[in-house]
Amino acid sequence: MLEVLKQQVYEANMALPQNNLVTLTWGNVSQIDREKGLFVIKPSGVDYDALRPEDMVVVNLAGEVVEGEMNPSSDTPTHAFLYRHWQQLGGIVHTHSKWAVAFAQAGIPIPAAGTTHADTFYGDVPVADRLTKEEVDGDYELNTGYSIARVFDREKIDPMALPGVLTNDHGPFTWGVDAQDAVHNAIVLDVVAEMDYHTMQLNPSQDLHVPQYLLDRHYFRKHGKGAYYGQKNSNKVSSK
Repeated sequence: MLEVLKQQVYEANMALPQNNLVTLTWGNVSQIDREKGLFVIKPSGVDYDALRPEDMVVVNLAGEVVEGEMNPSSDTPTHAFLYRHWQQLGGIVHTHSKWAVAFAQAGIPIPAAGTTHADTFYGDVPVADRLTKEEVDGDYELNTGYSIARVFDREKIDPMALPGVLTNDHGPFTWGVDAQDAVHNAIVLDVVAEMDYHTMQLNPSQDLHVPQYLLDRHYFRKHGKGAYYGQKNSNKVSSK
C-alpha cells in the first residue's frame, strides 16, 4: 500500500541526518495522500542507518495504523491533528535541530531579521503556547498539535506563508506541500535560527526585523503569482 509514497517519505526522513538536523533518532517526516485520507510516517525510535522504505508506517487521520509492522512515530497524533486542521498541508517535519531548539527552549520567536529568512518565512517564526501540566499528562502529542494551531489561529497567520513553528520547551515543526518541501523548510529554519543567534550576540540593541518592504520583496519574488525567482518548468533554481 502506498509504496511510492513510502519511498518518498523514506527519502525525506533520510535527508534529516544528511543535513545535520537530527541526532540519534530525534526526528520524523510524514506525507499525506489526501485522496485516500492516509499518511505515511517514520516508525518510532528506529535508527536512521537501519531504516528502510518498507519500514514506513501507513496511518489514517485518526492516527490509527492501517499498515506497518512497527509502531509509528510517537509524534503521529501531532501530525494527524495538523493534517486535519490545515487541509493545505502535504508534508510535516519534526526535528530537534540545535539552533531552532535553542529558541524553542528560550521561548523566543525566530525573528525575520534578514532576507534569508524572508525568502521562506513571511514573518517571525512563532512559539506555540506552553503546555499546561494537564495537557502534558493527558493527550500530550495531540495537545501539542492544538497548541500549534492556537497560535496561528489567534494571530491569523497563514500556515503556508509561514510554514514553521517552535513548540515551547521542545523544538520545531515545519510543513509544506509535500515531505521534500517540509524538509527544505526545516533546513532553512535552523539556518536562520543560527544566523539570528549570532546577530543578537553581535548587536543586542538592534531591532531584529527586516523592513516590511524588503520582507515583501524577498518573499513574493519566490511565492505567489508575481514570483520570478528560479527557472520556470524546471526543478533547477539559480543561486540568486
